[in-house]
Order: sequence, then structure tokens, then C-alpha cells
Amino acid sequence: MKKPDITKDKIKTLLETRFVNVVDIQYEEGKHYYDATRHRPDAVTALKTDEEFKSMTADAVTCVVIVKTPGEEEKLLLLYEYRYPTGQFLLSPPAGLVDGEESLYEAAGREIFEETGIALKETDRIEIINPLVFSSPGLTDECNALVCAMASLPDLSSLTSNNAVGSECFDGFVLLTRQEAERIFRNGRDDRGIFYSVYTWMALSYFLSDRWK
Repeated sequence: MKKPDITKDKIKTLLETRFVNVVDIQYEEGKHYYDATRHRPDAVTALKTDEEFKSMTADAVTCVVIVKTPGEEEKLLLLYEYRYPTGQFLLSPPAGLVDGEESLYEAAGREIFEETGIALKETDRIEIINPLVFSSPGLTDECNALVCAMASLPDLSSLTSNNAVGSECFDGFVLLTRQEAERIFRNGRDDRGIFYSVYTWMALSYFLSDRWK
């Protein structure tokens, strides 16, 4: 099937703010599709050529953080972050927007430090799981890179969210053993009985898969 021909004259701005825009993609006469986007209305993903699409970079980074302390098994580090659209603290991996021209590794390191207090060392491992996945392409063109960081810590006293900026609001950390992660993965809820995001599901899946080893 031939793709709809999306051109700039078919993109109409409905809302334009500092952090998010809403555009109407008028893909055919009288037919509309709405896109919540972090991109400028004249630079939404729908306007990219096939080659531009294949070489695009992620808007944000989501981090699977695995912590090792002396004498303990590796644990998956998650945190409770207040998510305004849900009105709940949701169990979440550290995540945030890529700032300007910084690399995915730089963005991941910065976000991990801001949200957990962990400053990754040269001896720690960090690797890209996936360079770009779309969050919910039926609603938004926002996309995330998935990164795994494996940090060795002498203890857990350095964990803090005090370096976070902006509207971010946190309610503590959760360090999951494999058995604990398996329980939350199977239940589809955290231990508070609250549902979690697909990125938390991804972090649990990656941790349980042992692909990080």
C-alpha cells in the first residue's frame, strides 16, 4: 500500500508550548490525525524522508540500572516517580530527555546521576540496548533510546533524587532481586498494587532475561 504523502502544508498546529506541541496531520482532504510531539511543528517525524527516518536520533533515554554491592547479588534499581497524567507515583526506571547534541551515553549518565545520585565510573559498564523505540506511535512521535548501566557501589548511601530538576517528584527507590522482579513482572503491578509503564515492564524483562550479564 502506498504511504500517505505528508507535507508541511498538511501539518496544522493546534497547541505550541515549550515542552510539547499538538499538531493535526491532515493526511487526506477532510481526514485528520493528531500528534502530541516534542518536535517543532515543521519538524515532526511524519515529515522525514525514509533516509532521514532511518538516521534519526531518540528524543529521550530510558535506563535499566543494575546495582552491585559487596556480598550481595545484582539488583535492578527502580524509583517511584510522580507521573502527572496518571496522578500516581509509578514504579519507573530513570529516564529523561536527551539534551541538545549530547550522546546517548552522556544523557544516560546525566539522568542516572540526577535521579539516583549514582555517578558512573570508568569501571562501570554502560551499553545501548536499543537506539530508538517509539513510545506510543498512535498518539505521539516521541521516541526513547534504551540503555543499560551496571554500577558497582560500596553501599547504598549515595542513592538520592535531590539532583533532579524541574517538575520531577520522587518517592523513594526500590532495589529488586531476581525473585522480587519476577513477582512484579508476573503480577503486572508493583508491591503497592499500582500498575506501571511499558518502560518499567521493559526494564524488568531485560533484567530477568540475563542479557545484561
